[in-house]
Amino acid sequence: MPSNQSPLGALPARFRRERLLIVGCGDVGQRVARDLHAGPGAGRMQVMALTSSPDRRASLRALGVRPLVGNLDEEKSLRRLAGVATRVMHLAPPPGEGAGGDAWWRDPRTVALARVLRLRSKPVSLVYASTSGVYGDCQGDLVAETRAVAPATPRAQRRVNAERAVRHLGRAGVRASVLRIPGIYAPDREGGTPEARLRRGTPVLVSEDDVYTNHIHADDLARACMAALWRGRPQRTYNASDSTHMKMGDYFDLAADLYGLPRPPRVPRSAAKEQLSLMLLSFMSESRRLDNQRMLQELGVRLRYPDVAAGLRSGL
Repeated sequence: MPSNQSPLGALPARFRRERLLIVGCGDVGQRVARDLHAGPGAGRMQVMALTSSPDRRASLRALGVRPLVGNLDEEKSLRRLAGVATRVMHLAPPPGEGAGGDAWWRDPRTVALARVLRLRSKPVSLVYASTSGVYGDCQGDLVAETRAVAPATPRAQRRVNAERAVRHLGRAGVRASVLRIPGIYAPDREGGTPEARLRRGTPVLVSEDDVYTNHIHADDLARACMAALWRGRPQRTYNASDSTHMKMGDYFDLAADLYGLPRPPRVPRSAAKEQLSLMLLSFMSESRRLDNQRMLQELGVRLRYPDVAAGLRSGL
């Protein structure tokens, strides 16, 4: 690539260091930042993060991250991001109501970000954190990335729209990767284990009505995001999941045994509809087993916690 087209080659030497922009620098984004500032190669990449809250600037700087104040819901505030990064990690969710009204299914945040990233020199690569919910209910099938999406909830439909915006940006010359992510857990993550739910005694489904669920430890997800940023193939989708194939009730039984708590009560689906929130029921209405071989083989991700038992035990 000629230097006048490269995000690095046309710049003065002091600016040729790779520059990562994290959009949505919550728990996973902060784990990425910590990993980049520790171990081999520490300090070789400048890390920036978009934040809509000026109050977060001090905490981000403490992580070695340069804060950039802007709001994904106000596109004009994002113009400063044009040309600022050589690589982008987009971890922000769509707004809860989409674009509002009849456009409830759209993710205006991802569309706005993609539009801004086109304004000057485009990043070399972009990773988007989507959800495995885009597959919908697969009736317990083993699901590879080649399976057609069938989103059954407004949340998942907005993620499909965001994936399309990312692919559109990819066709403009950005090496775009999409990670389809299941439930994220970690003992050091707020609400990151099932312990509180177990203490509340929230029921789970009887085995014959139960669904397969999937998980990934937050540390492994951070590593998968970085691997995709550097090794992801153009316009490629990856199931970012661990290697556990377990039904939801069995997962809670495992956690209860590890924590020394009573196992949750089991109820038929008909009773669950009367006892549980619509949000919980939505997660109990989809069953799938994610195939993670593409992530392991193409991205070379080595899972620190290949199953949920190992990940939950790490916090004991």
